[in-house]
Amino acid sequence: MTIEDISTIGVCGAGSMGVGITQIAAQAGFKVKVVDVSEAVWGRAEKTIAKSLERMLKKEVITAEQMQEIIGRISFSTDVASLAGVPFIFEAVFENIDVKKELFGKLDAICGDDVVYATNTSSLAITEMAALVKRPAKFVGMHFFNPVPMMKLVEVIPALQTEQATTDLALAMAAKIGKTAITCKDTPGFVVNRLLVPYLLDAVRLLEEGVASAEDIDTAMKLGCGMPMGPLELQDFAGADIGYHVGNIFYEYMKEARFAPPGLLRNMVKAGYLGRKTGKGFFDYSDK
Repeated sequence: MTIEDISTIGVCGAGSMGVGITQIAAQAGFKVKVVDVSEAVWGRAEKTIAKSLERMLKKEVITAEQMQEIIGRISFSTDVASLAGVPFIFEAVFENIDVKKELFGKLDAICGDDVVYATNTSSLAITEMAALVKRPAKFVGMHFFNPVPMMKLVEVIPALQTEQATTDLALAMAAKIGKTAITCKDTPGFVVNRLLVPYLLDAVRLLEEGVASAEDIDTAMKLGCGMPMGPLELQDFAGADIGYHVGNIFYEYMKEARFAPPGLLRNMVKAGYLGRKTGKGFFDYSDK
């Protein structure tokens, strides 16, 4: 199978990553079948895509006709069986191995032998996940970055079991949907998060130790290092619960103290101070 043979793709999970993958795939001309357990999530996903495309329309990146064509290529369902016959499926569900195992069991029951599974996991081992499916040679990691429509990078991570043809197809898919791909070994955090996660956790430690205020820590990294967003604002954007969960996963794999989430981050999660999505994190968003 080559990229030219694929006209329809599947996306499992309509959260922030899944909806971003859905949008860019539809923009690239693919029909996209999205599966999520909750119809309420569809509504949010549709609004997110519409707002993103409206911004592109205002900037004259696309026409009104193209916008409607993109939206028309996307369909939603709660039934995994709707993905039967789809040759390439992105997995973007919650970062929990048991959740993913359940999903792949359902997919294996209805998908053909040639289907390629591409997981968007940011922290779980690709080789471990490939072992969950009947055809591990057709399994590969494709790690996108948030917000997907804006971020240009995709990390392509072959599992130990992945055949070269699957890796090549993943690289071709990345190019088709307008991304630059790098390949890396199946190690915790791959490239970006291996460097980024300790940096974000160290920023929390600085705040916890009273070295500087949240505002000053972020200002230092934006003005001193040219970062577009400070580390604490970035964690608020992604969600403190995500940072805490990913840090714990890395720590379990690596057993290195730099990956262990600080107490402050743990307590913020317990308090429900998760960032933008709850109105309060390292900064206050209640008036936005």
